[in-house]
Amino acid sequence: MFTGIVTDVGRIVETKLTGDLRARIATRYDVAGIDIGASIACDGVCLTVVALGPEGWFDVEISAETLSKTNLGGWMPGKRVNLERALKVGDELGGHIVSGHVDGLAEVVGVRHEGGSVRVTFRAPEALARFIAPKGSVALNGTSLTVNEVAGAEFGVNLIPHTQEVTTWGEVKAGDRVNLEVDTMARYVARLREFD
Repeated sequence: MFTGIVTDVGRIVETKLTGDLRARIATRYDVAGIDIGASIACDGVCLTVVALGPEGWFDVEISAETLSKTNLGGWMPGKRVNLERALKVGDELGGHIVSGHVDGLAEVVGVRHEGGSVRVTFRAPEALARFIAPKGSVALNGTSLTVNEVAGAEFGVNLIPHTQEVTTWGEVKAGDRVNLEVDTMARYVARLREFD
């Protein structure tokens, strides 16, 4: 379980295809405090740590199923990724409840500067658009963001300067495909309505 509050920006060191995709990620986290088997959200995808290096890296393995639903297949050495350690009992819930189970990919269709902030417009897959509501929450590349407006399958978020500085969102551009996890509560409400 995560909150969508990014706590480090890691860097892909290497990737290897070994049946699954194995990736090594450099981090500022103290790897002495990470256990093998720990969950870390990497660009919003809950991945399991399978190896650690004292030089400040951890390895994860990514299944074909995960690659088919996310943008992780495009990871190359040097790419920066948003990281978040799993939530512990007593931690502040500063974003919203995020599972790290990506629902699909959203495409960036517009980027507009507004003062120091950036307004980004996304197009969600049609099947997921009904779960996105104005003033609701979404997780995009692992970042908890508030939806400003919705028009059909398109929705907009505002990125304040702080978010741009402490995540990979300062690099956003039209055409990017980002990992989208819809709000868990919206999913349950939609499921309950099926029984009305």
